[in-house]
Amino acid sequence: MSVTLAAESLSLAYDKRTIVDGLDLAVSAGQVTAIVGPNGCGKSTLLRGLSRLLAPTGGRVLLDGDVIGSLPTKEVARRLGLLPQQPIVPEGITVVELVERGRHPHHGLFKQWSREDESVVAAALEVTELVDLAGVPVDSLSGGQRQRAWIAMALAQRTPVLLLDEPTSFLDIAHQIDVLELVRDRNAREGTTVVMVLHDLAMAARYADHLVAMSDGAIVAEGTPGEIVTPAVIESVFGIAASVVADPTTGDPVVIPHRRKRDQP
Repeated sequence: MSVTLAAESLSLAYDKRTIVDGLDLAVSAGQVTAIVGPNGCGKSTLLRGLSRLLAPTGGRVLLDGDVIGSLPTKEVARRLGLLPQQPIVPEGITVVELVERGRHPHHGLFKQWSREDESVVAAALEVTELVDLAGVPVDSLSGGQRQRAWIAMALAQRTPVLLLDEPTSFLDIAHQIDVLELVRDRNAREGTTVVMVLHDLAMAARYADHLVAMSDGAIVAEGTPGEIVTPAVIESVFGIAASVVADPTTGDPVVIPHRRKRDQP
């Protein structure tokens, strides 16, 4: 399978403090990849590096074989969409205006707003259940509603690669499932390559084709959910003892935690 997004010897830092050091990662085209690991392990930092929001201190990121840092900003926005962890809401902007911003990379001097844009925005509002809130200011929404508005904008961007940093934050379990079903549906229908940071191992195992487990800024293990969601990997990455059983309906691995590693005698 071809690689659409790759990190080669990638190093990333904040204020000269290295978070990711010499990391290699190849994201296969057309797959859903989930990055998992404990808080502070570098998951979001890696996603920022892959999206060009954070410039490397070493190594490089390749998008379809091109060094992403050398591409024009608008070209990157047409090829790669990003939902950051804590996006900043423009003051007074309504839900529909926010979602419409997802279409801006597709416009230019000779291509303005079109019926296709209207259709794409309407579809994004529909699948995120925001039609009735289209005219409401984003900053007046609940945390969950606001998250869905940002997801709708990312969906409206219609890029072949989509990066999502904790897309289920602030959502109840029903809407978590709705969002991840949307991601899988877009992947299945359009072949969209998805990389997402998730905290919930069960959700990651259920909705991702490939898991990347991180600890202390490095990749500890990667592979299929069945290969990664094991007692040994869970103890190594999260520091807890756990059993793993198969979901009786789907066969997906389910984690049953026992105790913290630090609590062992």
